[in-house]
Amino acid sequence: MFESQRIPEPEVMDDSAEVDAYSSAAAQKYLNKIDDTFVAHALRLINRRERGRALDIGTGPGQIVLKLARSLTRWKFVAVDRSSHMIAEAVANLAAAGPELAGRVEFQIADDNALPYPDGTFDLVVCNSVLHHMVEPERLLAEIARLAKPHGAVLLRDLRRPSRLAHNWHVWRYGRRYAGKMRELYEASVHAAYIIPELQQLVETSRLSGVRVFNGPVTHIGVERPITE
Repeated sequence: MFESQRIPEPEVMDDSAEVDAYSSAAAQKYLNKIDDTFVAHALRLINRRERGRALDIGTGPGQIVLKLARSLTRWKFVAVDRSSHMIAEAVANLAAAGPELAGRVEFQIADDNALPYPDGTFDLVVCNSVLHHMVEPERLLAEIARLAKPHGAVLLRDLRRPSRLAHNWHVWRYGRRYAGKMRELYEASVHAAYIIPELQQLVETSRLSGVRVFNGPVTHIGVERPITE
């Protein structure tokens, strides 16, 4: 009775106003810190492996994959998003990043649920704040399971939906750095997010193996699997 109702959000963020809001300086200053925690988490999961191939599903403007590429200088990266506007922003960010990443990061427009890569292609598959957008989240989890090598690392992180009683405070507390369109997008995403039991059920009925559902920090939940080879 205390849980808020989940309200699904559109799958594709392709409206130019939405892309501009997500990429705004005010939003990026805060999101940059959140992205850093995601990158640090992914680096822990690969256990200092020097070489590999990674996939970022739902890359948005590409900030996370570019951060990973700077840290993992011998890895190669593919990053996909359904939104042509987001991929255009990501390509521009790659160009601005300088020559050190040239040839190691590739951005593509692709359907998150049906990606054009062979089974077991990637040593690391990451996905940040995408699950709550999916109409059929089972298909996204199936693609992650298919594309990650059997002993590869997986990191899926998403927002956590607060209880009905805590919702207004949660949105105010963690959305206070956003304004205008970005604030609207954040609140919609919180409504669309999952809670731990819902995520656990999705994982248990998926093809993902060897994964663990985690809770934290306060605003996020997710699924992780460390590399084991």
